[in-house]
Amino acid sequence: MRGPRTLDLLFAPPLAVVVILVLGVLLALGARLSPEELWAALLAPETLFALRLSLLTSLAALGMAAALGVPAGWLLARRSFPGKAAVDTLLDLPLVMPPLVAGLGLLFLFGRRLLGEPLVQLGLEILFSPLGVVVAQGFVATLVLLRAAKAAFLAVDPRMVEVAGTLRAAPWDVFRSVELPLAAPGLAAGAVLAWARAVGEFGATLMLAGATRFHTETLPVAVFLNIATGETGVAVACALVLLAVAFVLLLAIRSLGAKPPGPAPRT
Repeated sequence: MRGPRTLDLLFAPPLAVVVILVLGVLLALGARLSPEELWAALLAPETLFALRLSLLTSLAALGMAAALGVPAGWLLARRSFPGKAAVDTLLDLPLVMPPLVAGLGLLFLFGRRLLGEPLVQLGLEILFSPLGVVVAQGFVATLVLLRAAKAAFLAVDPRMVEVAGTLRAAPWDVFRSVELPLAAPGLAAGAVLAWARAVGEFGATLMLAGATRFHTETLPVAVFLNIATGETGVAVACALVLLAVAFVLLLAIRSLGAKPPGPAPRT
């Protein structure tokens, strides 16, 4: 029989290849510009605008995701209702849907023939506007946070909720004082991941909000626009900022002691 390190020796080369590829991508981006060129590109008005817009819209999208995803995740975790399995499956679909397809659907949904005209009459212009960026990012972030919320509430021991109920606590008080604190680490990790997805969202944003410089130009859109026009400096600067944001958010998830949440088990 082969020694216990046989598998180690067999599987080490694939791991090395993956590590080299990731390092190669990072080094290729970092080495594209000289330090002086990189600093100038980072301070370029377009880069600063894209960074500011990305932060503002992604935070608004995170608020939308929290308002919709946390209550919906709790309901899926705690209650049974007719058609629950179908609803649960339906909510998984956008997670595997290509972002461009999701964006196309959002474009038609908020177009003039459907919701666009009534919203315009209310003073809400979604198409090709910063508000459209928030909607596109929020669509993606909500589904991510919903799944994390469902998993977090499923991890809460139901006996804790039952004990609180026997003390005649109101349902809202049980949720606020028992379930929410116990689910908080999973919810926080899900919120960080949802924010990261919102910051990096491109396909749905491109379809719904367009790609207009200094108007709907988030960091991913700035990378796209500047590569398309040959402005490599700003494109690389925005790409590196995105990587830096992603790195910080991944560290935040690890500091919360939780793994990035995936699809929750169905009940």
